[in-house]
Amino acid sequence: MGSAGLARLHGIFAAYKPPGLHWKHLRDTVEMQLLKGLNAGKPPAPEQRVRFLLGPVEGSEEKELTLTAASVPTLTNHPLVRGPAFTSLKVGMGHRLDVQASGVLVLGVGRGCSLLTDMYNAHLTKDYTVRGLLGKATDDFCEDGRLVEKTTYDHVTREKLDRILALIQGSHQKALVLHSNLDLQTQEAYEMAVRGLIRPMNKSPMLIAGIRCLHFAPPEFLLEVQCMHETQKHLRRLVHEIGLELKTTAVCTQVRRTRDGFFTLDDALLRTQWDLHSIQDAIRASAPRVGAELEKSLRLGPGTQQLPGPGWQWDSEEPSSALKAWTAGGAAGG
Repeated sequence: MGSAGLARLHGIFAAYKPPGLHWKHLRDTVEMQLLKGLNAGKPPAPEQRVRFLLGPVEGSEEKELTLTAASVPTLTNHPLVRGPAFTSLKVGMGHRLDVQASGVLVLGVGRGCSLLTDMYNAHLTKDYTVRGLLGKATDDFCEDGRLVEKTTYDHVTREKLDRILALIQGSHQKALVLHSNLDLQTQEAYEMAVRGLIRPMNKSPMLIAGIRCLHFAPPEFLLEVQCMHETQKHLRRLVHEIGLELKTTAVCTQVRRTRDGFFTLDDALLRTQWDLHSIQDAIRASAPRVGAELEKSLRLGPGTQQLPGPGWQWDSEEPSSALKAWTAGGAAGG
């Protein structure tokens, strides 16, 4: 496998993080599996060198010794002598998920780690399904937290919940326009709004682009949330605040990310697929979409490098000039 396998690893891909697993453990597991795959290839045949060996003269009855030229293998580069060829690999993490949350988690490998910074700067929305439970409140907004209060919820209806969600979405859409620093009277702002490209220009509080109820069966309800600049704790607090608006209480029982930018659940590799060949295939399959979507989402200003187009080849052994420019950037955290 060697360097040829490593050349096909530069890029980004999505993995599915199960609940209860720390993102650092996931990253370390992926790195270990990639190194295992890179080092598993058959080692090249050892180089041969000529040595003069001392031995008896053939056909001679006397104990006469002579030097004979012989070809022997050089073992200095043998894996058992040198050790594994690959001992470390740069694996970066995109928008993180905490231990209790699950879902799509984007990782970058090698030079592809710089694309995580581009994803961060593009302020792409992320989708979550958030499950809530009416009737109680805890100190950390989670179901297994310390119980603070228990309340009745018989008065809560689907119509009341939908009304609260509509108010939340309306207020956040106003905040999104405010943080985008756009003049809504301009043609540029109108065109960006039509294309759904209005994004905050800098770091902002959590902004909700859309929220709706997918399922309502008291005491349980399931929400779909499209947001940016969030943490999973923000989403759990949101469930708590919705409960208060409904004149009751609520805790969050599940947070699951279903989309991170242009990566969905269909793109996410399961734990059994965290191996070299599956990750190489995932990076290759996503490369055209990654280049096209980032180019569309990022506002390219003077001096900004052009992103790779759909025909850009990630497995090229010689990086393009644009990719060389990106390697100065680091991986972005959540």
